[in-house]
Amino acid sequence: MSMAAPTKAGPLRSEQIILFRIGEQLFALSSSSVQEVRSADSLSGGAHEISAPGIDKVRQFVRRGPNTLFLVSGAAHFGLSAPDGILAFVLRNTRTALLVDSIEKMTAITRLQALPLSFCHEERQWYRGLTALDQTIVPVVRSEGFLSDDELLMLEAALPPPEVTSEDTEAESDTDFSEELN
Repeated sequence: MSMAAPTKAGPLRSEQIILFRIGEQLFALSSSSVQEVRSADSLSGGAHEISAPGIDKVRQFVRRGPNTLFLVSGAAHFGLSAPDGILAFVLRNTRTALLVDSIEKMTAITRLQALPLSFCHEERQWYRGLTALDQTIVPVVRSEGFLSDDELLMLEAALPPPEVTSEDTEAESDTDFSEELN
């Protein structure tokens, strides 16, 4: 009877992540899902207040051209007793800027564990899984898990109409004037 030769495991696939804190809690997020990191002050300088019933984690939004970003308080989202963060992660392919307290470090992970069954409510949408780093279990968040489709619809409904800029006003007055000449 011949034994099959042992197969070598292929190289481990790694993923770059950002470890960050909200209050005392440590989280991880794929670095590929972060478009930019800004100080919350620089982003909220152009922010406007918004109030949507039942969505306390979003109190501000920012218009960037035709797009609207909603500033999500990480502390409020995760139910942590911490003030709003001082950094904003503008998340790629979402309409979310996540407010966090600090960045611990960037590192790589090679293993992502499935969520245990004890994660059984909305947190199943918040997290991709768990990873172990330096003897610590860290939840890896899902970038699209901060605002559900229903929440986005409610936030859209609560948005004020876009402000008319002076360029828009000049274009309208030029149009009105040309119509008067005809």
